[in-house]
Amino acid sequence: MHAYHITPGAGIDSLQHVQLPQQALQYHEVRVKVRAVALNYRDLMVAHGTYPTSGEGAVVPGSDAAGEVMEVGPGVTRFRVGDRVATNFFPEWVEGKVSPEKTAATLGAGGKGVLAEELVIHEDGLSAVPAHLSYEEAATLTCAGVTAWNALFVEGGVKAGDTVLLLGTGGVSVWALQLARAAGVRTIVTSSSDTKLERARALGADVLVNYRKNSEWQEEVLRATGGKGVDLVLEVGGQGTLARSIAAVAMGGKVAVIGGLGGGFETGIQLLGLVVGGKNMSGIYVGSRAMQEDLSRLVAQRNIKPVVDSVFDIHKAREAYQHLASGNHFGKVVISV
Repeated sequence: MHAYHITPGAGIDSLQHVQLPQQALQYHEVRVKVRAVALNYRDLMVAHGTYPTSGEGAVVPGSDAAGEVMEVGPGVTRFRVGDRVATNFFPEWVEGKVSPEKTAATLGAGGKGVLAEELVIHEDGLSAVPAHLSYEEAATLTCAGVTAWNALFVEGGVKAGDTVLLLGTGGVSVWALQLARAAGVRTIVTSSSDTKLERARALGADVLVNYRKNSEWQEEVLRATGGKGVDLVLEVGGQGTLARSIAAVAMGGKVAVIGGLGGGFETGIQLLGLVVGGKNMSGIYVGSRAMQEDLSRLVAQRNIKPVVDSVFDIHKAREAYQHLASGNHFGKVVISV
């Protein structure tokens, strides 16, 4: 079986093609022909050694895949050969609240990864995908789509008429923009690129803020909301953004922390802004299979097409990683297998 290995801490250049033996199916396992793999910032963190991995040595990277069921093992009831499926980020978090037990197993950080011709996985770690999505689009559901869903509607609890602030135009932020618009939620989007902001406008963004031209962008957000602030911020962990995000949130509002793009997850914050404003901050650890299924239902009902920035052939996987690392993308970077 053709696959890729990457050595955590050795960088993108350590990504290399390998041949692995085909794995026999055990009870309740499914063999999936992988058609597309969507990359996340987490994959860059694995490459650079800033994300914890299980075991030592090279790993098969990637957590987000879509493909076709090609074989089912004994006891499988959820899928049949030919079904179109996508991976769940946490194969053992089916529903309910997050817990250490449910999130102990992940894809792409040791053990199983998805950047390969095929994947053998327990049937509980897969979800059916909307019929109108291509495999490249469906692969973006797993992490970015579910993270956006969780941040907006589960942890964030936003509803029609609320206002959310979306930082940047990466995969989660663009997914959140599309979902918020479908739910009647007002959106404010920031970016350092006017070109990207115009693309966000075309997707339905209500207010655009160029943070390179407006370094105190939280003031622009407050002006756009009549001084009240937004109901929710999707905080991507950019350099120096958290304090401004807290300032931009209305009293009783929430900051949903979805990443650490500023070089890590360590940051100093002033708690007074949270306490005095009765504001809340919540960490978003992707989500459960039930959330992914809820997301897929809305995507199918509203005919939402996820934004795919670019698709790279499997033989150009390293270039796909480099494009993601450049920050020039709008939406998701995907590898076609």
